[in-house]
Amino acid sequence: MAPLKVTIWNEYLHELEHEVVGRIYPDGIHGALRDAVLERYPDALVRTATLRQPDHGLSDELLADTDVLFWWGHKAHAEVSDAWAAKVHAAVLQGMGLVVLHSGHFSKPFKRVLGSHASLLWREADEKERLWNLQPSHPILEGVPAYFELEQEEMYGERFDVPTPDELLMISWFQGGEVFRSLCTWRRGHGQVVYFRPGHETFPTYHHPLICRIVANAALWARRRVTVDASKCFQSRELEPVPNPTKEHI
Repeated sequence: MAPLKVTIWNEYLHELEHEVVGRIYPDGIHGALRDAVLERYPDALVRTATLRQPDHGLSDELLADTDVLFWWGHKAHAEVSDAWAAKVHAAVLQGMGLVVLHSGHFSKPFKRVLGSHASLLWREADEKERLWNLQPSHPILEGVPAYFELEQEEMYGERFDVPTPDELLMISWFQGGEVFRSLCTWRRGHGQVVYFRPGHETFPTYHHPLICRIVANAALWARRRVTVDASKCFQSRELEPVPNPTKEHI
């Protein structure tokens, strides 16, 4: 199997603007996610991109060379250009995997790929989240117990305005009584799409070993399996004329 090619996209704003976030993620959230993938798949090629880089750190060549794209965004969804959201969408349809994390649910690429508003209830609370494993045989949940808890997380609650998932892998319960579909998958075109809820920036969620395991498992599961260029599937072609029947054709 060829080495896994992962691109991790992160706004990289909270880490620079808020001391508490910078202490938790000194190499950025993208750095923590990179480490999670490499710990499990040390031969993977993991590249990172951030919002304020030219073209948001992306390029047509990078997307074409990416098996799975991770997306973490929060405060600057509007700053992502519509053109690049469209390019990510097209790449998914052609076979690239997309893993959207936490508040990336409201990002332009995710909403475009799913064709929904992706709204939800939320409460920025420092409270316990219990995540329940609904599909222990699924590759994304390999090595994950029946449930585990995060002592500190932001609350997300239903209704989560997304299309019914092809697979619902985990649900979350919070101390306030809310529940949430916290790990879901969809197929869009030739690409696999994953949404995973945990990851509020002021908590060390991406240092939790089980969260890191799910992140790495999702990278492998969602990886590109094919590249299909739709523009080449619909090229026009003149039909050759059928000859008039003669005795030779009869």
